[in-house]
Amino acid sequence: MKEKNLVIVESPTKAKTIQRILGDNYSIISSMGHIVDLPKKTLGVDIENSFVADYVVLPKREKVITSLKKEAKEAKNIYVATDPDREGEAIGWQIKEQFLKKKKVFRVIFHEITPAAVAEAFKNPREFDTNMVEAQAGRRILDRIVGYFLSPLLWKKIARGLSAGRVQSVALRLVVDREREIQKFVPREYWEIEAQLKKDTASFIAKLEKKDDKKVEIVDKAQADQMVEEVRGKEFRVAEVKKSEKKRNPAPPFITSTLQQEAFNKLKYNGTRTMIIAQQLYEGIDIGEENPVGLITYMRTDSVHAAPEAIKEVRSYISKEFGKDYLPEKPNTYKVKKLAQEAHEAIRPSLISRPPKSVENFLTPEQYKLYELIYNRFLASQMNPARFQVTSVDISADNYHFGASGSTPLFNGFLAVYDDDEKEENGENIEKKKNGIPPLEKGDILQLLKLDPSQHFTKPPPRYSDSSLVKALEEDGIGRPSTYAPIISTLILRDYMRRVKGYFFPTELGFKVCDMLIEYFPKIMDITFTATMEDELDEIEEGRLGKVKVLQDFYEPFKASLEYAQANIKKEVITSDQICELCGKPMIVKWGRKGKFLSCSGFPECKFSKSITSGVKCPEAACGGELIERRSARGFFYGCSNFPKCRHTSRTLPQSDDKEE
Repeated sequence: MKEKNLVIVESPTKAKTIQRILGDNYSIISSMGHIVDLPKKTLGVDIENSFVADYVVLPKREKVITSLKKEAKEAKNIYVATDPDREGEAIGWQIKEQFLKKKKVFRVIFHEITPAAVAEAFKNPREFDTNMVEAQAGRRILDRIVGYFLSPLLWKKIARGLSAGRVQSVALRLVVDREREIQKFVPREYWEIEAQLKKDTASFIAKLEKKDDKKVEIVDKAQADQMVEEVRGKEFRVAEVKKSEKKRNPAPPFITSTLQQEAFNKLKYNGTRTMIIAQQLYEGIDIGEENPVGLITYMRTDSVHAAPEAIKEVRSYISKEFGKDYLPEKPNTYKVKKLAQEAHEAIRPSLISRPPKSVENFLTPEQYKLYELIYNRFLASQMNPARFQVTSVDISADNYHFGASGSTPLFNGFLAVYDDDEKEENGENIEKKKNGIPPLEKGDILQLLKLDPSQHFTKPPPRYSDSSLVKALEEDGIGRPSTYAPIISTLILRDYMRRVKGYFFPTELGFKVCDMLIEYFPKIMDITFTATMEDELDEIEEGRLGKVKVLQDFYEPFKASLEYAQANIKKEVITSDQICELCGKPMIVKWGRKGKFLSCSGFPECKFSKSITSGVKCPEAACGGELIERRSARGFFYGCSNFPKCRHTSRTLPQSDDKEE
């Protein structure tokens, strides 16, 4: 019997793709993610003994372990090919240390699942990177300490079953703080005056900017009307024309955060959806060839670096398909952020010679759209800038001055394949207004066609979307590529915030949890402190800091805050205006697994409770019930208070269309 080699990965799809690439001499086993973790019901961390973690086997992984041990006995060589990040390194290390300690285990990594990349990785196995393992363990222990000790305080203050996470709580603070900014915002009225002007047969728009060489600020209609009357009838003359050429450079290829932002802005995919689709593209798609193949490189990364061979390939493709005008003399390079993993790559197509149209028939519509986005962004990143002629015109009407500007494309450059001009603003995707400026010369007299005053109001800051929240998390240094999507989905799952038409609203419960944590744990909720912790975890990975020191420096002040909170926190009681139907005591507001409800203040002697209705009558004829907000695994919905007699449900209240998971 021929000896086989054993390869351990974490995903069944990845296992299938690698099996096809490596062939019958290799046996591939999927660990289904982590095989061990900290215990659920105890802390699992010996704080007094250098924060040693007590890992236990996950119950659902017993069969995997049995299979793994059996295969390992008969294997000639054992390889761990888990993902090329901290989490992947830790999964492989835990398997080796817990179950294969007496075996020689090789670590192989690749950033794309293609025959060439996999073959190269197996030719050059390496040792496990214990610094990466330590950094992952540090994060896990930090998060366990915070969650284990803070959650009971939320139970004591607000309701049983609540939980708090180290990074999620700071993300919640961003959403809560933004909502309070919006609530406090007082709109300020202002007016603008636009003139539609004409020269020969061409017209364009100019905006009033100055009066008597001072910036115009119009605060009400009366002032606007007065200015319109003063300007009307005056001669409009071109005072100055400025022309310049401007370049617009392409954006770098995607990293995790920018992919999530752009997928939301362009495709309306939330972060979780984006990462699921990206994982499918990375782990392998059957595209009609002999083997399934990974279409993109690894999708959890903060590096904009691309492999030299990929740069060479894309430059050859640009030259062939677009011509030399589109190809820069030297490859475009992009600044790498501090502590980004240089060994990692940006998210790019694994083969530029596999354009989206060539694989469209093998992809779902969602996979195709995301692959096209990733492919075009990488292609554009190595193309020449777009060039525009920008014309700015200063127009005088006596002592009033109007301004107009417009641009004319000279060379489309990277815009031939990728346009990232859409920007998110106040919850809307907008495009810059096009304003074609006709040929003008200084001294030209212009014909006034129309003078339009328009009323505006200053707007509050926009609520966070999947795109803008990920951007804020990245800019503030909260979390890392693998955590952005889980942070958002966890806050929604806990009902601390809800996604409404793509934008995040903190719930009443979210406000309460956030306020309590800020009051008793200001350091944990401090954005700068959280960012510093992330940097220190990165430095553990770089070998510049020790895990134990980082944990000790965190735990000592945390312990002091914890002791103060435990001594001072009191249960919050919110009394309603309703009386218990059984004992006559006041009903109080509580939070449970399915949301807010009313409970008798005499609990546990009196266990009467009831749902809080919306006040909206059930639409079913002759029902007489009211709609109640309920929660299921699929999100929130409204059901009739007469359930099960009436089974009416709806995603929204009849008079409202704003509830959306």
